Amino acid sequence: MEYEENPPDNTFQPLVDIRAVEDRRSREKIRGMADIFRLTEDDLEERKLIHPQMRDKRVLNVFRGIRTRLIEKMGGKNFTLMVTSVCEGGGGTFVATNLAASIALDHGKTSLVVDCNLYSPSASVLLEGEHMGFSDFLERPELTIEEIIYATGIPRLRLIPIGQSADIGPEYYTSYRMKQFVEELASRYSDRYVVLDVPPIGSTADARILSDCCDFVVLVVAYGQVLQEQLQEAVASFPPEKIIGMIFNN
Repeated sequence: MEYEENPPDNTFQPLVDIRAVEDRRSREKIRGMADIFRLTEDDLEERKLIHPQMRDKRVLNVFRGIRTRLIEKMGGKNFTLMVTSVCEGGGGTFVATNLAASIALDHGKTSLVVDCNLYSPSASVLLEGEHMGFSDFLERPELTIEEIIYATGIPRLRLIPIGQSADIGPEYYTSYRMKQFVEELASRYSDRYVVLDVPPIGSTADARILSDCCDFVVLVVAYGQVLQEQLQEAVASFPPEKIIGMIFNN
């Protein structure tokens, strides 16, 4: 912050609030972010993605409410959030993509979904065709993050798909390359919120390992499909301070 001396009373008055200027420039840059294409309302409905004009406003308002609580929890700072379901078919991808979509509704924020599900890469349905992505980045040191981030057709929402490499496994998640990946995603843009869509906690060790890279974990519970013992085991898989909440789906 700059100050100008006031000779008569020797007090100092602020000329410019640098933080306010930088924040305004950041928000203007985000509002002007170019999108190659935009999904229509029918496209969004087909993909089960929330949008302001959707017919069922209850779903829209639920995700807006969750978004608000997450942002308040971090004091307005950006975060890296991991979403995993307790069981197969629990709706983890549905929750992950719509949480990211709800953040992107704010014209001053951007969100990024990272498809980390090597076994059933559902989040990558946002893109047509095959693309380099998460798995390729971990395996190929020459790739940059810019080369694997794609527009989704939703303003301010980007996606890193699972990629084309079939040779990586959970051991890659503890590598320096993985650490570099998460740190760069979280630190490059202060207005970017990162959501990792990972396999169900009950099926692989991936979610347990990947949780070390994230600020928070959200557990998605398929209503009527999960036993109490399964839920307790899932909760016990993560440090208590990591779990920010559970979302009951369906």
